[in-house]
Amino acid sequence: MLLTYLDESYTKERYLIAAVAVPDGEATSLTAALDKVVFDATCEYGRIPADAELHARDLVAATGPWQRLEGDVEARIAVYGKALQAIADHDVAIIIRSVDIPGLDKRYPFGHDHPHSIVLTHLLERVNEYATETGQYAIAIADEVDAQDGYRRELWHYQHYQTWGYKAQQIDRVIDTIHFAPSSSSRLLQGADLIAYLARRIETHVETDERAKRANDALWACIQPRIHHHWCWCP
Repeated sequence: MLLTYLDESYTKERYLIAAVAVPDGEATSLTAALDKVVFDATCEYGRIPADAELHARDLVAATGPWQRLEGDVEARIAVYGKALQAIADHDVAIIIRSVDIPGLDKRYPFGHDHPHSIVLTHLLERVNEYATETGQYAIAIADEVDAQDGYRRELWHYQHYQTWGYKAQQIDRVIDTIHFAPSSSSRLLQGADLIAYLARRIETHVETDERAKRANDALWACIQPRIHHHWCWCP
């Protein structure tokens, strides 16, 4: 069984969802490894709660439980990198989909589905294909968002009929429903958040500071071997 953790990151120009497909036998070990990243940071830097959330925005901006590291960019990058390396050290598959929102608006000037719905559909198709290729079934666990009941209904439709678009398919390997949970309670959702934020930033943000670009490249290199699929739909 693939426990597939989903989280989103977006701007006005891009909407992205990352999925981390974790074999059930790897989930406990990966959770413990991410717990250790925070515990080690607590021991090394002090005044960081052991249950601090590995939230990308907080780490990057030194806010929330990571405010203690406001003046230490290298420390925050190190924590981010250790968390991504912990993910890469496990037998997971990373699937990333996004959509170019201005292109979407231009192609459908009279309206379209919410970008989250569009990207989620594309992502579920890729998860379904990966589960089929590996002879497994998947359960989707997602960070809490608005309109959760609507996304559950969409998955039900895809399971009983099919998705839309030129790669329409019946979602027959993603079972049950989408389970929404607060990321603060799940290290594995936090892992998906770290990946989604980094992927969206690399896709959309032009770094003017060469040091920041090198840091992003180094972080991306940690997870690159685990990326099964990464694509932006630019209508």
